[in-house]
Amino acid sequence: MRHPPRSVLLAATGAVALVGSAVVPVVAAQGATPACTVEYTVTGQWDSGFQGSVKVTNNQAALSGWKLTFDFAGGQKVSQGWNAKWSQSGATVTAAGEDWNGALGTGASVSAGFLASWSGNNPAPAVFQLNGTTCNVDSEPTTPPPTTPPPSGGTPPALRVLGNKLVDADGTTRRLLGVNRSGGEFMCVQGYGIWDGPVDDAAIKAIADWKANAVRIPLNEECWLGLSNVKPEYGGATYIAAVKELAARVEAHGMTPVLELHWSYGEYTGNSAGCSDVHATCQKPMPDMRYSPSFWSSVASTFKDDKAAVFDLFNEPYPDRAASSATDAWTCWRDGGTCPGISYEVAGMQDLVDSVRATGAKNVIMAGGLAYSNDLGQWTAYQPTDPAGNLAAAYHVYNFNSCASESCWNSTLAPVAAHVPLVAGEIGENTCSHGFTDRVVKWFDDHDLSYLGWTWNTWDCSSGPSLVSAYDGTPTAYGAGLRDHLRALNP
Repeated sequence: MRHPPRSVLLAATGAVALVGSAVVPVVAAQGATPACTVEYTVTGQWDSGFQGSVKVTNNQAALSGWKLTFDFAGGQKVSQGWNAKWSQSGATVTAAGEDWNGALGTGASVSAGFLASWSGNNPAPAVFQLNGTTCNVDSEPTTPPPTTPPPSGGTPPALRVLGNKLVDADGTTRRLLGVNRSGGEFMCVQGYGIWDGPVDDAAIKAIADWKANAVRIPLNEECWLGLSNVKPEYGGATYIAAVKELAARVEAHGMTPVLELHWSYGEYTGNSAGCSDVHATCQKPMPDMRYSPSFWSSVASTFKDDKAAVFDLFNEPYPDRAASSATDAWTCWRDGGTCPGISYEVAGMQDLVDSVRATGAKNVIMAGGLAYSNDLGQWTAYQPTDPAGNLAAAYHVYNFNSCASESCWNSTLAPVAAHVPLVAGEIGENTCSHGFTDRVVKWFDDHDLSYLGWTWNTWDCSSGPSLVSAYDGTPTAYGAGLRDHLRALNP
C-alpha cells in the first residue's frame, strides 16, 4: 500500500552548530570498521563565513577515483576550496579528487579544505558518502543481542530458487503464506517510535496462530541509516537492533521474515506523487541512488548469514507514472540513472541486486514490477541479472488495481510464474470483506504461488485495509477470510 493512515509529521531535528574550531568525530560501532570515515572540521568561523576541512579515509577496496558528497542543512554555500574539485548544487556539496590525489588505496586518507558562507546557524553535515557508500557507520553495527523467545513454531527454512519455485535445503517447495506488519516504514520518520503497536512475543505468536509462515516487514532507509532528519532514538543502531529483534521473533515462531524497502529519499512532485518532501516520508516512484544502495548493502550485511531472511528490494515502483512510454519506464526500473520525469538520480533494480550481492549475501531477492508492483507484463524481459540465481518476482494486488482479474493474472502473471518464483507481497481489498481476496488466494493456490495479506495493523479496514482489530489476532471481517484460509491450508 502507498499510504499508512497517519498524517506525515516531518522530523525537524538538526545537527548541533559548530562554533570556533570544532570537529565532528567519527562514530562507529565498537570493534567495527566502517567502509569509510570522514572527519569534518570547522577550523575558523566569523560573522558571515567559515573555513572547513574534511579528512576522508577509505577502508574498503582501493579506489581509482574518489568523490565525497554531503548536504549542508543551514544554507551554507561553498565559495572556494583546495586539494579537491569542489562544487555545490542546492544543499549538496561534492568534493572530487584531483588528478594528483584521485587514487585512494585501502586504508589511505586524503584531506581537503574549503571556504563557505553561513547565516543564522552553521550545523555540521550529518551524512557523508564516498562514491555512494555511507561513511562513519558500520554495515552491521554491533548491538546487544536481542532477547529472543524460545521457538514455538519450528525454524524457518533457508530458502533458495530452483527453477520457478522457492525451495528449502532439501529441494522441497516452500510457499510464503502470511501477512505484512506495517509500522517500521513510517513511525520512525514521523517521530512516533519504531513500530505501530506491539511486536512482543505474544503479538508475533498471534500471527503464527493464524498458521502464517511469513511476515513482511516494511522499512525506511533514512531510519536504518540514521540520517539527520530522524530522531536519534528511532534511527541508526537503535532502529537496526529493533528490526533484528523483530526478525528473530518472527523466525522463533517458525516464520520467514521478508525485509522490504518501503519509504525512501528523493523529491518527486510529478504525476501521482505521494508527497513533495525530499525525505523518506511517502512512497516514491523509484529507489534513490544516493541512499538505497547503501541501505541494501547494510541490510544484506546484517542478514547475510541468515538464509531464512528474504529481501524485497522496493515496495511499489511507479516510474510509469512519470515516463511517457513503457520502454522508458521499464528501462528506468532496471537500470536507474536519469529517468524521465524523476528529478533525483534513480537506483535501478540491477543496482540494488548488485549492492546485495557485493556483500556476499545469497538470500532470495524479490523485485516488484511497475504500476505499484501490479504490472509484471515485461518483468521477464527486463529482469535484473542475479549472479546468485536467487531472484523472484514480487506482485501486489488490490480490488482497485488495474490487473485484478483472473483473465489478467492468466495473461500476465502465469508467464512470469512459469519462469521465476512469484510472490504476491501484498494482497487486500478496501471493502471490509474478503470476497476479492478469496478469489486471489484461490488463483494463487491453484498455481502453487505465495501471498501475504496487507496488513496486521489495527486500522480502519476500509482505509488500511486492516486484517485485525486487536493485536491478539482478533480478525476484522476482511481478515477473517485470510485467517480461515491459512488455517484450512495448515490445520
